[in-house]
Formats: sequence, structure tokens, C-alpha cells
Amino acid sequence: MTKNYKVKNVVIKFKGMILMNPKLQWLRNKMSSSDLQGLIISNPINIKYLTNIDAEGILLLTRKENIFITDGRYIEDVHTVLTLFDEIIVYDINDLSLEDYENFFMFCENVGFEENYVTYSKYKEYIRKYKINNFVETEHIIEKQRMIKDEEEISNIKKACEITDNCFAYILTYIKPGMTEKQIAHEIEEYYKQRTDGISFDTIVASGENTSKPHAVPTDRKIQKEDIITIDMGCKVNGYCSDMTRTIFIGKVPEYIKPIYDLVLKNQMQVLESYKDGANTRQITKMVENDFKLNGYDLIHSIGHGVGLEIHEAPYISYRSEATLKENMIVTNEPGIYIPGKFGIRIEDTTQITKFGCINLTKSEKNYIII
Repeated sequence: MTKNYKVKNVVIKFKGMILMNPKLQWLRNKMSSSDLQGLIISNPINIKYLTNIDAEGILLLTRKENIFITDGRYIEDVHTVLTLFDEIIVYDINDLSLEDYENFFMFCENVGFEENYVTYSKYKEYIRKYKINNFVETEHIIEKQRMIKDEEEISNIKKACEITDNCFAYILTYIKPGMTEKQIAHEIEEYYKQRTDGISFDTIVASGENTSKPHAVPTDRKIQKEDIITIDMGCKVNGYCSDMTRTIFIGKVPEYIKPIYDLVLKNQMQVLESYKDGANTRQITKMVENDFKLNGYDLIHSIGHGVGLEIHEAPYISYRSEATLKENMIVTNEPGIYIPGKFGIRIEDTTQITKFGCINLTKSEKNYIII
């Protein structure tokens, strides 16, 4: 049995098997097939995904080394995050010379960059600082990798969803006529602050006519008897997000709203049945769009989106984009109908795509919710 233990950039072997950070290994394999000898990663979300590092800095993948450059103030924190298997060399930016930067990609013909994140001025700075011969777009290489979640990522999202369900159950006991939208949103956010990393997006609490706005901002409007309330809420656990929307009613469900609520719920359940490995996102969207139009309504926003370290990430499920769902993608399911100036209905769950279907990770009641 071979055992080689070295810190940072040296390969670790157990019984002849090479062990290293699997996300970095996957990315290096993808780079090789794309004829990339180097890669500059500056998006902090992508850096956290690959390394679990939250500190300010930049990640370089050169021919043989993984390098993280950061401010000296973060060095200790970074070293507490990295494990023996990450094989990352950490540099203090203040210790690097101009020559050091020029040497990082010395033998790299093609170096990739995140074209959807890097500004033009930063693009020119990187070329100059690192003496890059051919700086090329990577076509969202890491974002595509992030779409498929591993066991640990799924576990974090499941926990965030569980806490979201618990928060929703609590908030149903809290809401009373006379409270404002802002009060309810604040209570949700305080619940999350005590139990999680905090909110995954600004909480939406909309009541009455405000529910017709898909991205309403909580106001001082007071909850009234026989009101309709839309709550869109989510939290983060170890950086991973949850996302859930429920539409609830005070006292009773008005008769004129029931057919629209039923239509939204029916389509939300049909989307749930359509979500599975290999499903086409545009076809799913078209199914909902057609049913809404048959009943005289428009689908004005996407059916869903990926959820992970960001609350909105690939894949996007809408008529504007076409993607194929894959096993262990985490995506939302959120059809909605909005009548301007009157009311809106949205029902949303976070789901996990499986080989033959999907699993609802948010499990709160969806039939008429009356308080």
C-alpha cells in the first residue's frame, strides 16, 4: 500500500488511487477536452463551489497547480477551510512580484476566463498582468458543472427546504389581520437568522392587490379580513438556498379566485409530473402556457430555475431557453397567474430531479390555505 502525504499541490495516493478535490478534477478534465491549459476564476460563487473558500481572492488553474491568491488578512481563514485533498497553493497577494504573475501561465497556449462575469477592463488587466497569449471564453463551463448537485449539496438544500417548511408553519400561526406586509416579512427573516445563514433572497410578502406583482416589495399595507397573501421565502444552509411560494387566504377563499387558484395548482402538479431526467424545459413551459391561454390567461414569467449557491442559476425553465433536465439538478416549479391591479396566484416548490421523476423538497400544504 502506497501512502504519500504532502500539503497543497502534491498528489495524494491510497492503494494506487489518486484522490483530490472531485470538483477541481472534473473541471481539469473538462479543460483538457476543451484544449485549455489554464483558467482564471474570479467569480466568488464559482470559487466557493470549487473550494468552499468564502474569502476575497482569485483562483488560478495552471498546467500543474491550483493557486488561490488572496489578501494576507484572509490567509488563516483560507487555510482552515482547505483540506489535504484540495491541493491548492495559497499566496498572499502582497508577496507576489510582477514576474510571479507572468510565470503562472508561461507554458499555457489557451487560458480561459468567465466571460459572463469579467468586465472588459478586468479582461485587459488579466491579459497584461499574466502575459496571456490567447484568452478565451469558457462558455459557462463552471455554471454548467454546478447544475448537477452532489450528495453534500443536496443535503444542504434539503435542510434549507426543511427549515423553510418549518418557518412557513410558524408564520401561519403568526399572521393576524392588522399586521403589515413588512411586519410579516421581518418575522420570517428573524426566524431564518436564528437558524440558518440567513435569507436566500429578499422575502416577498404581498397582500390584496399587491399580489398581482410577481416581485412585490413588502409595504405598510395592513392585512385585512378575507385578504389574499402571497409569501415567497427562502434561506441558506452552508451557502445553499431554498425557495418556496405559497398563496394563503384570511378567513375564506373568495369564489372568484377559486378557479384561478385551481388552474395554477393543476399546472404546478402537472409540471411536477413532467420533471424528470431527459425532460425538455421548453416543452414543459409550452404545456403550461397553452393551458393558461385556453383559460384566458398569460404565462408572464418562467416556470422555474435552478437553485444552489445562487437563488437563480442554470438551468432556466422558460420559453426563452431550452435545456434538458438531468438527474440531481435542483430546480423550482412555480407557475403563476397575475391579474393587474386585482390579485395574483403563485405556488412554488424546490424540487430534485431524479431518473424517473422528481422529489418535492419543500413539502408545505398547497391546497387552499386558510387562516
